[in-house]
Amino acid sequence: MFLSEISPAKGACKKRKRVGRGPGSGHGKTACKGEKGQKSRSGFHQYAGFEGGQMPLKRRLPKRGFTNIFAVDVQVVNLEKLGRFKAGAEVDSKALAGEGLIASAGRPVKVLGKGKIDKALVVKANAFSESAKAAIEKAGGKAEVV
Repeated sequence: MFLSEISPAKGACKKRKRVGRGPGSGHGKTACKGEKGQKSRSGFHQYAGFEGGQMPLKRRLPKRGFTNIFAVDVQVVNLEKLGRFKAGAEVDSKALAGEGLIASAGRPVKVLGKGKIDKALVVKANAFSESAKAAIEKAGGKAEVV
């Protein structure tokens, strides 16, 4: 076997279509682009949502609401979720993130009063609801605002 005898498998190599080379080629005149119009011109680009010049649906529908750029994205934890910590433990954002109760330790945390707590915990958070703070202190724990 010689290097000059090696050839690709049958059907592996396909010739490129040479368009616009006269009527005898079968790809002449309009160069396989059909008739006239925007799509047959060079540099044609159709953006997403284009409806042929008709006013697109996304522009026909009215705008609703707004996004408040000053809104603070607070992570919420309920009292019932704090039951998984041992009595006397210090519960802060890192501990909550470690248990998978919040997504990120970097964002502010607010503790809400849903559920019951029967362990004395030292809970450190950015905010507490009145009922959550009362329940933590009633159980013998401490609610500290960070």
